[in-house]
Amino acid sequence: MSVAIRVIPCLDVEAGRVVKGVNFENLRDAGDPVELARQYDSAGADELTFLDVTASSSARETTFDVVSRTAEEVFIPLTVGGGVRSVDDIDRLLRCGADKASINTAAVSRPGIIDEITRRFGSQVLVLSIDARRSREVHTASGFEVTTHGGRRGTGIDAVAWAREAADRGVGEILLNSIDADGVGAGFDLELIRAVRGAAPVPLIASGGAGLPEHFPPAIEAGADAVLAASMFHFGPVDMLGKVKDAIRAAGYAVR
Repeated sequence: MSVAIRVIPCLDVEAGRVVKGVNFENLRDAGDPVELARQYDSAGADELTFLDVTASSSARETTFDVVSRTAEEVFIPLTVGGGVRSVDDIDRLLRCGADKASINTAAVSRPGIIDEITRRFGSQVLVLSIDARRSREVHTASGFEVTTHGGRRGTGIDAVAWAREAADRGVGEILLNSIDADGVGAGFDLELIRAVRGAAPVPLIASGGAGLPEHFPPAIEAGADAVLAASMFHFGPVDMLGKVKDAIRAAGYAVR
């Protein structure tokens, strides 16, 4: 586990605006990404994650101009994902100011892209985003299935096995998104976190389900090295980041 736990606000962006929904659906406006990024930087966020949530499902590029404007406003690590399909996309994101790039749909379609990216840029640049849900129509050994295209398509791929393969291929981190818990505010999916933690020996970012500061320490206990949230930061009190760090610290974990 990391020396200090990272707390990461997530900017889910559609058409140049931050949006947030429940279970990846019914998105509502949460504000301007550049302004929110500036606020979170000032409030003490350890990193920011910027995800263009409809780039893959709409078969379009990431909104590079918004990424550039966001990067100009923050002085903390910025991870960008959504619509990343090639080594050239990674190169362009890094030139726009991103520190790391997140990939999901393209890696599921062609796992070899992980090897290509890490060979050129190093593992530290690449974050694998796994949008996982509890198995429905198909059975997986772990009970969790990988989805793509912003959670819209099931793949039949076991989420835990995929995390293990990606770690073996050299991804630097895994961003683990629980579709079932997303936006619900009832807490992280601890079973999913434990399962992936046991399979993949790379830093793990837990995402999906946070609604209260006390939801964060159990995710860390389950194996998360970093914790990510959106709704509770976008729509909660202005001091929510501080409250989350206080809760983590009170549970005995070091925070930045």
